[in-house]
Amino acid sequence: MSGVQTRGLRLKLPATSANLGPGFDAAGLAMSMHLTVEACPSAEWEIHATGRDAELCAKVDGNLIIDTYRKVIEDVWVDAPAALRLEIHNEIPLGMGCGSSAAAICAGVALADHFGGISGLGWSDADIVTAASHREGHPDNVAACWFGGFTVSAMGGNRGVVTATFPGNPEWELMLAMQPTSLATKTARALLPDSYSKADAVFNVQRSSLLVAAFAQGRLDLLRTAMQDKMHQPYREDACPLLKKLLPLAEEPWVAGVALSGAGPSVLVFLSKDATPLEKTKLLSAAGRGVEWLPLRIAGGAERTIL
Repeated sequence: MSGVQTRGLRLKLPATSANLGPGFDAAGLAMSMHLTVEACPSAEWEIHATGRDAELCAKVDGNLIIDTYRKVIEDVWVDAPAALRLEIHNEIPLGMGCGSSAAAICAGVALADHFGGISGLGWSDADIVTAASHREGHPDNVAACWFGGFTVSAMGGNRGVVTATFPGNPEWELMLAMQPTSLATKTARALLPDSYSKADAVFNVQRSSLLVAAFAQGRLDLLRTAMQDKMHQPYREDACPLLKKLLPLAEEPWVAGVALSGAGPSVLVFLSKDATPLEKTKLLSAAGRGVEWLPLRIAGGAERTIL
């Protein structure tokens, strides 16, 4: 172990909901479910996992955290522990459009930054988000996962990933509806067309601009219009039946906004400030049986603690 970092690291990374209607591949929101990872050098790879999907999280082969860590270390050509012992507690549903892969990729990059070399790679937050975005393929989820709140991002060429973050109002009530079966992001992306009409492009530009203003100014009342979309949700409705059921509720006064969470199939609902318990019951009934509902809030960004 000589010549490498031996102190452990604890990471706490939030779930994320990307797109939020019109913000396709650009907007993401951190949510109050987390992936927690404690890592220390080990003679061989070990994972002890608890929480949601613990059995899958405990697998070493094909583990996205481990694969990302290994690839980053390989790319930067530095010495690092050959193996780590990971204690994982996961609250983020896998394959449900809640940013589970983004959290895992951010974890792998952050572990490489910490354990690479004698005293770490010394990467900035922007470096970590850029590295994670290239591995994820788009920046929306990883930027929101790392910085928290409502984060908009763009791949900036030589500048890496350019981001802007608004913390959001922690009092806003969010409800996440999850169907029993997952939907792979690759499958969801295959449903989208190769081009869009000028009218649909303008429609989304207007609403994505309004979406940023809603979070920048704390305007919950803007979300009903700001979360409308013509670029991805209409093409994913058949694969995400909850969207068909819940999207019409966006016209109800007690609902502030409705959108597919990430690539789906989960649906994120923002409640109005004056939503009553009876109206919340109506929301649950509209989704039908077999649906898991999670009450959430807007969360902060990644937390790192050296052990």
